[in-house]
Amino acid sequence: MDRSAQILTPSQLNILARDLLEGAFPLIWVEAELGSVTRPASGHMYFTLKDARSQIRAALFKPKSQWLKFIPREGMRVLARGRLTLYEARGEYQLVLDHMEEAGEGALRRAYEQLKARLEAEGLFAPERKRALPAHVRRLAVITSPTGAAVRDVLSVLQRRFPLLEVDLLPSLVQGDSAAAQITALLRSADASGRYDVILLTRGGGSMEDLWAFNDEQLARAIAASQTPVVSAVGHETDFSLADFAADLRAPTPSVAAELLVPDQRDLLQHVRRLDARLAQLQRHGLGQAMQRADRALLRLNAHSPHARLQLLQRRQQDLGRRLSALWQRQHERRLAQLRHAAVALRNGHPQRRLDALRERLQRLQPRAEAAIARQLQGDSLRLRALARSMEAVSPLATVARGYAILTRDDDGSLVRSPLQVRPGDTLKARVQDGEIAVTVSDPNQPS
Repeated sequence: MDRSAQILTPSQLNILARDLLEGAFPLIWVEAELGSVTRPASGHMYFTLKDARSQIRAALFKPKSQWLKFIPREGMRVLARGRLTLYEARGEYQLVLDHMEEAGEGALRRAYEQLKARLEAEGLFAPERKRALPAHVRRLAVITSPTGAAVRDVLSVLQRRFPLLEVDLLPSLVQGDSAAAQITALLRSADASGRYDVILLTRGGGSMEDLWAFNDEQLARAIAASQTPVVSAVGHETDFSLADFAADLRAPTPSVAAELLVPDQRDLLQHVRRLDARLAQLQRHGLGQAMQRADRALLRLNAHSPHARLQLLQRRQQDLGRRLSALWQRQHERRLAQLRHAAVALRNGHPQRRLDALRERLQRLQPRAEAAIARQLQGDSLRLRALARSMEAVSPLATVARGYAILTRDDDGSLVRSPLQVRPGDTLKARVQDGEIAVTVSDPNQPS
């Protein structure tokens, strides 16, 4: 038997061992105690992972070590994830890590990931079940610690941006064994009351253990079942809790949550000013159209001379005048109501000087509107009287008043325009200015 075919060099043997180790062991988790921790200038970390009986060498290279959230120290218990390999130069096998965390937080992290995966599979975090926040929040419930920094940040932002918002602080523990149950009870009570437009859950930052109350399964289910939209702002921007996933909106910080919930009062004031300018423009446009309609009605009235048509148009003109007056009155009252409402709303959030200016403006606008209506009605009345005088000028009765007479037959009342229409002995009526005279025809072809 040829022994040379079975003889390996140390390098060859180590390569075979390395391939065997890496192929036999997938990505593995190890919980152990740190020992012999070193960190040379290269930035890599080398240490041992040990328990009471054994130890294994491990390495965490620089790109991964920069993401550690803690400083590894001798004797610290950690949860590490990595792949087994063999360092060929020394023939020693080791664990090359890609992740490491403190063991206590690691247990919480595993519980968090398992519960998150189960609730996500149930559809509890599905985007389609989330409710939209109302465009304007009138009443807000804030569930948080009454002494924490989060509530001060939220109330400060709300007061600065929209002081008219009604805010109810529902005080609760935000960490500890009983915190989750207390927060859940307050959330369900606030939702059942039907009083609030939005419920805000918030607290400041902390470790995963500090934020654990917001990873409670019952709290996540209560958030998902709430009929009132729920906003979650728990911890810092990088912290994510199950409450964040179940809520209808997740804010990175308490202050950002407050900014997302209410508009800036300065933007609202500008919007009110734009609406006021638009209202004035619409009123001017409406008045111009009404005046054009009145002018067209007057032209139609001038084109028809019968007295009945004149009376009809007079009635229509009066009706249009009343409708125009009523329209102006309604618009005037609506604008007064809007201005009164704006004055009341801004009184609580703006200097008194602004309120005085709005009140003076209201007093100036009212006489101008009333005077404009009076001038319009006076003009319409003058045009109607002028039209009546024009009609009287072309009336047959005006001709009689100048000394002429109108002859009509006594039997059928028809007008007599020619001597050929009468015979001797016919009885006629001559209508003069102040009455009628009976006339008998003696000779229609000869003067009497």
